[in-house]
Amino acid sequence: MSPRRSYDQYCSAARALDAVGDRWTLLIVRELLAGPRRYTDLHADLPGVSTDVLAARLKDMERDGLTTRRRMPPPGAVQVYELTARGRELLPVLQALGAWGAPLLAERRPTDAVRAHWFALPLLRALADFGEGTVQVRLEEGEFHVRPGATEGPVYGEGPAPEEPDTHLALDTATCTALARGDLDLLEAVRTGRITVTGDGPLAKALQEPR
Repeated sequence: MSPRRSYDQYCSAARALDAVGDRWTLLIVRELLAGPRRYTDLHADLPGVSTDVLAARLKDMERDGLTTRRRMPPPGAVQVYELTARGRELLPVLQALGAWGAPLLAERRPTDAVRAHWFALPLLRALADFGEGTVQVRLEEGEFHVRPGATEGPVYGEGPAPEEPDTHLALDTATCTALARGDLDLLEAVRTGRITVTGDGPLAKALQEPR
């Protein structure tokens, strides 16, 4: 296990960066907000990270109380990594960082990788005022689901939700990017047809009713 590096400053921001300031750490948190993940899954969804660096970061995060390891019960019987309650507290940090960085999404570079579920956190932020529930989202790149208002368990996940969603959203990547950048209001996107909402639950009705 690598020795802890420190700024050696008696400052809460510096202490926080001692724990999560290393390259890749917060992106690992982003992936684990979807729930328990295998090492191979993490490596696949963090293009550009080496196996050595990923292994080292996971060890550091476990040492710092951000993640734990456990073995899934049969028939899976594989080792997974998941966030602790302390690690989960980084959700608003990531959302604030994403909001600050959203203007930098002016255009997608040819070298940029993309995964559909990377839009989950901006959508969670956009849906925060519309109530709790499970929202199934379909983009060109794939499907994912988000759980606005969730206080326990994963806040999003890849693919179809394991439970019946409260509502379905269909939109394109350009619309999702505009929402993330703050260039487009969620209700305006629904009103103008850039987002299609289906479902009969309270969350769907909140998105469809004018305010």
